[in-house]
Amino acid sequence: MIRVAVDAMGGDRGAEEIVAGALAARSDDVAPLLVGPAGLETQGLELIEAPDVITMDEKPTEAVRAKPNSSLVAACRAVGEGRAQAVVSAGNTGAMLAACLLELRRIPGVRRPAIAVTIPARRGASVLLDSGANADARPEDLLQFAHMGAVFAREILDVRDPEIRLLSIGEEREKGNQLTLEAHDLLAASDLNFGGNTEGRDLLRGAADVVVTDGFTGNVVLKLLEGTITNLLDSFREEITATTRGKLGGLLIRPAARRLRNRLDPDTYGGAYLLGLRGLAVIAHGNSSSRAVANAIRLAARGVDHDVVGRLAQPVGDTVLESAPSTTPTPT
Repeated sequence: MIRVAVDAMGGDRGAEEIVAGALAARSDDVAPLLVGPAGLETQGLELIEAPDVITMDEKPTEAVRAKPNSSLVAACRAVGEGRAQAVVSAGNTGAMLAACLLELRRIPGVRRPAIAVTIPARRGASVLLDSGANADARPEDLLQFAHMGAVFAREILDVRDPEIRLLSIGEEREKGNQLTLEAHDLLAASDLNFGGNTEGRDLLRGAADVVVTDGFTGNVVLKLLEGTITNLLDSFREEITATTRGKLGGLLIRPAARRLRNRLDPDTYGGAYLLGLRGLAVIAHGNSSSRAVANAIRLAARGVDHDVVGRLAQPVGDTVLESAPSTTPTPT
């Protein structure tokens, strides 16, 4: 039985949506533990009491320090203390990062954790990291992200020998800023299956199994992709329903349209791993539906089942440059 601590107060849609998602994810193999205030209606799920709440507009590090008994911090603490094997939160992303660093700590040798997001590419899912944990990064950080992404691709996406590419402004080796130029050299010299640079236009086509970038660029790319996908699907639906002929045609393509929406919908994946920690953490979207919450819990359970944390420790630790000091990212 895999026990997953779920921050019941973190989502934009209210605790009821989180509880509904946890109930949907409960199975013979997965036991969600809700973390929230006394009196929360859990519908039979176990409750870890946490009276305080960290809101989306609070400063992450300050909020984590000021509210050690918040649902978000207490959920992370449950993993650190061994009461749960993974944590899921749809709350303040920066606070989640700060709480995980405090309660779970980094894997030895990891300079900075990274957010790994699954991209629904045409040729199969790929992983983009870092997607927002580190606005600034060093070349050796991107090398570590690549190693972590390779483990993710093998254990979660079932890719035997994942191809790694570096996100840049051109495919040529000499294209990019100083960070990408130096990271390219490190990746090319590593034992990873490195395929060179890739451009943003190829991400949804399937640029590689793992695409590596810094957190600032990755977060901009992620939100651009999410907005583009959502608007295209919504516009497509509006065009189909605008005329009688369109509605009739819509009936014929409905099965294909549903498959496409399910493949592209972020709710299908539920959340993103925060890789590089001694415990497993999944960050869900703030506006997560109950379906997204359920899938985030299942994603967390799968990571536990595949021992993602244990498998990350050795390959990532081996990539650390001894001259590089271990630093803590500043959540924003």
